[in-house]
Amino acid sequence: MQKIGFVGLGIMGKPMAKNLLAAGKSLVVYDIVPAAVEELVSAGAEKGTSPRDVAERSEMVITMLPNSPHVKEAVCGKDGILEGVKKGQIVVDMSSIAPLVSREIGALLAEKGAEMLDAPVSGGQEKAEKGTLAIMVGGSQVSYEKVKDILAFMGKSTLVGDLGAGQTTKLVNQSIVAVNIAAVAEGMAFAKKAGVDPEKVFNAIRGGLAGSQCMEDKAPRMFEGRYNPGFRINLHIKDLTNVLETSRSLHVSMPLTAQLMEMFQNLAADGHETLDHGALGLFYEKLNNLSLKK
Repeated sequence: MQKIGFVGLGIMGKPMAKNLLAAGKSLVVYDIVPAAVEELVSAGAEKGTSPRDVAERSEMVITMLPNSPHVKEAVCGKDGILEGVKKGQIVVDMSSIAPLVSREIGALLAEKGAEMLDAPVSGGQEKAEKGTLAIMVGGSQVSYEKVKDILAFMGKSTLVGDLGAGQTTKLVNQSIVAVNIAAVAEGMAFAKKAGVDPEKVFNAIRGGLAGSQCMEDKAPRMFEGRYNPGFRINLHIKDLTNVLETSRSLHVSMPLTAQLMEMFQNLAADGHETLDHGALGLFYEKLNNLSLKK
């Protein structure tokens, strides 16, 4: 790939784009926030004036945007990628959106002779910065083989199925992550109420079956009251909305995920929607009238 387009330079997209620049890749970038574009230009990228302009000037386009409507607007809206896309071009959407929307956008790109991969990520800002994201890819094997070396500069990718399968995998991930963080917070709140130091409990059980990446990442945050994102609660609410809407269309019962949605909504109502999702610790602090801070 001689030049890569990148649309969406937020909390995740900016470090991902910077990793591509650090790897020596030529980038043309666009975001609705001019300061984000200028920061990337200062790092060596070229400035794009619209998603259409980015598509016209690149061989491959990556999008990293908040939700389904934003991706549809960037691709299908006025001066969108669809207006500038070329036959044989690959569009890789690394946003977390609804699987049906991925397929809808993919069909529109196919009419122009372009191909789409959905490739949502997991790992949050920290792993985006380190280039160690988990990347879940849906689409054709042929298209994946063309871009997997590019994806490797941002994390470890796995082809999980046809277009939309990446988003489905991400929704599974987000459901499991939410339940896992809540289980950690609930257990630590129980330990504190029982008079046992939660940090000592954490160190005692982290190497056993209860241990998990969620526990490793989030328990220390709870003990320090450190809830800067990370991965914001309002974004997890967005993902769980997609989980529950999709599960209802498929008639799949997900009672734990539904309960976690209520917990996150409670935190959002208390003004915590921009905190890290590890702030489920605050939910249990309020529920049990205690503090998890050491």
